[in-house]
Amino acid sequence: MNASANAAAVAAAGPWYTHRWPWLLMLGPAVVAVAGIATSYVAFTSQDALVVGDYYKKGKAINQDLRRDRAATALGLSIELRYDAAEGQLRGHIGSQQALDGETLSVRLQHATQPARDMVLLARPDADGNFSVALPMLERSRWQVLVEGKDRSWRLEGAWQWPAERQVAIRADADPTPLAAR
Repeated sequence: MNASANAAAVAAAGPWYTHRWPWLLMLGPAVVAVAGIATSYVAFTSQDALVVGDYYKKGKAINQDLRRDRAATALGLSIELRYDAAEGQLRGHIGSQQALDGETLSVRLQHATQPARDMVLLARPDADGNFSVALPMLERSRWQVLVEGKDRSWRLEGAWQWPAERQVAIRADADPTPLAAR
């Protein structure tokens, strides 16, 4: 009687594919198989990144950039920038321990994600270090700011989150090397 009751219960339950638990248990391996196929497709159709052939020159260029940072530190350079949207002017002040002798500054504003929106502005500070440059509209974004002298012997570099930060101050650090490299 017990065997016939079990057979009747199994018959009433229906075939295995009508229950949700077997499908739920098979879902994990099926997702992994699809992800593996997608990963294989990307791996075989995309080009591998190659090691730069002139890696020694690239390393020397990095050291030259660090020299430019150290030159800015030796000059005691600092810059303050603020954007006046109503007037469409980027105003700034460059401070230095030594006179810059009317040096033309290159102020490069680099968009965080869209290189087509990068801007290069040329500014000529007055005797006090103040300058103003026309800038029609500064887009709401995170900008990398790079200020260089006309001969590119020094540089100041920093980030500016416009309009959350109305102005940015960048100062040459005493040690421009990254913390991880120390």
